[in-house]
Amino acid sequence: MANTGDTHSKVIGYALWIFGFTGAHRFYYGKPVTGTLWFFTFGLLGIGWLVDLFLIPSMDRQADARFFAGDVNYSVAWLLLTFLGFFGVHRMYMGKWLTGILYLLTFGLLGLGYLYDMWTLNDQITVVNRAE
Repeated sequence: MANTGDTHSKVIGYALWIFGFTGAHRFYYGKPVTGTLWFFTFGLLGIGWLVDLFLIPSMDRQADARFFAGDVNYSVAWLLLTFLGFFGVHRMYMGKWLTGILYLLTFGLLGLGYLYDMWTLNDQITVVNRAE
C-alpha cells in the first residue's frame, strides 16, 4: 500500500516554527538530529530558525513522502506529545495503552521516554499506520 496522504501540516509546522529555536518544527518533520542541534544552539543563534521560515514547505513535502498516512494522525499525535507527553496521552492515542499508562505513572519515565518519543514519534506512527 503506497503512502497517499498528507501526513504533516504546514500550519502545525509554522506554529511550531514560532518556537523554532527549540527545534520543535524539525522534530515534527522527522529531523531529530537538527532538531537537537537547534535546541542546544537556539536555532543556530536564530539564523537557522529564520532560514527555516522558507524551508518549511520543502520539509513538509519530504515528511509527506517519507511517512505513512493512516488512522493515527501525525499532527494530533505531535500536539499531544508536545503538551501532554509526560502523561503518555500521545501513546494512548496511538493505541499503546500499556506504555501510555506507564508514562502517566512515571511522568514520561522521568522525562527520558518523552525525549525518546521526540526522536522517534514519526516512525512509531508509521509502524502503527502500516499495521492497520
